[in-house]
Amino acid sequence: MKAMVGDVMSSRPISVHKDSLFKELAVRFRASQVSAFAVVDDDGKVVGVVSDADMLFKEALGGGADGRHGLVIGVLHRKAREKAQGITAGDLMTSPAVTVTRDDTVEDSARLMYGRRLGQLPVVDAAGRLAGIINRTDVLAVFDRPDEDIRVEIISRVIPAVSEPSWYSVMVDDGIVTVEGTPETVSIGHEVLTRVRHVQGVVAVRDRLVYPAPPVPVAPGAYFHSYR
Repeated sequence: MKAMVGDVMSSRPISVHKDSLFKELAVRFRASQVSAFAVVDDDGKVVGVVSDADMLFKEALGGGADGRHGLVIGVLHRKAREKAQGITAGDLMTSPAVTVTRDDTVEDSARLMYGRRLGQLPVVDAAGRLAGIINRTDVLAVFDRPDEDIRVEIISRVIPAVSEPSWYSVMVDDGIVTVEGTPETVSIGHEVLTRVRHVQGVVAVRDRLVYPAPPVPVAPGAYFHSYR
């Protein structure tokens, strides 16, 4: 059974309005000790994300475009230059925001964070309003699952879906699953291991299966004599 975003997210996310001023954002970043805020509009819908990195452009460029800073601005991307001049969350934010819903899996959220290099994702409801936040720490929470719960799920639900469970032995130690046994075919054995890897809380899978020997190929044109 896969863990869902709704199971691990924080239901009290910190957000800022798109019209929040730079100084207010700086104060809230310092007080909250987070790296990003979801930015919402008047209806509470998520319209972007503003991070402490977005705000660093102004500090790095001194808020201006003259002198030595002008040389730096000249090589910055247009959006970066705009952020250096921004004064509200709406000016500074990255939009559209990368979001998930409470019905998305934690696995998919982790993949999204990794692929986009994000530390957290706003969780939105069907109307696009902010419902929560999921961060890297929340994603790692799935690995707190007890070993015995993992083993029971594999034996009672995962293996029976593709093979005969009595042919297998499963051991779990600190989230590392060792699977022993003899599957009917090589492909079935691989399918068992693939499904085990996707069980919530599994850190790694050790393949100790004894696979059936492949059939001996018959050379082209070979035939057998019949003796009487």
